[in-house]
Amino acid sequence: MQALIHGIILSFGLILPLGVQNVFIFNQGATHKKFIYACPAIITAGICDTILIFMAVTGVSVVVLNFEWLTILLFIFGFIFLIYMGVVMWRSNPVTNDNIENQNRFSARRQITFAASVSLLNPHAIIDTIGVIGTSSLTYTGHDKLIFAIACIVVSWIWFFFLAMLGRKIGQLGNSRMLLKRMNQISAIIILGMALYLGFNLYAYL
Repeated sequence: MQALIHGIILSFGLILPLGVQNVFIFNQGATHKKFIYACPAIITAGICDTILIFMAVTGVSVVVLNFEWLTILLFIFGFIFLIYMGVVMWRSNPVTNDNIENQNRFSARRQITFAASVSLLNPHAIIDTIGVIGTSSLTYTGHDKLIFAIACIVVSWIWFFFLAMLGRKIGQLGNSRMLLKRMNQISAIIILGMALYLGFNLYAYL
């Protein structure tokens, strides 16, 4: 029971802050006509988090990040992709009920690519997972460690579905393209800001 509660509280604490991954999932829920259309992004983010948590708990990620060249490469790819994603989000035209004939929403393939990238090309998210979840898991062994990992994973999945549903509800409040366009632009600003922060950290690391 202790491992379960610990995993739930810790996972919520890590996932609640507004990050690139959360912004993207929320945006997909807000800009799609039906909730099911946002599922590729939700499922991909959930799978990526599951992989990262599993790696953190088993200690695999620590071994991977011991290679300095791999860490630098991860920072570079993350910086470039976040810049690209921010520009795309700024320029994107959201879909609303009055704009069904002129759809320009993210396709399933594009959602999967973006969701995987913001999850796996985000060095800070990976380091947080290793440093917090990975370290905390050392307290447990055997069955308790498994319960701890499952609790963290389940919270991530529930949170992503909740975020997308919240985004969809908010997107339905104002039945106009302008409201969702502004939401896209706010998301883009947050993403570009995180890209600059990542670039600064890369410069400091080098």
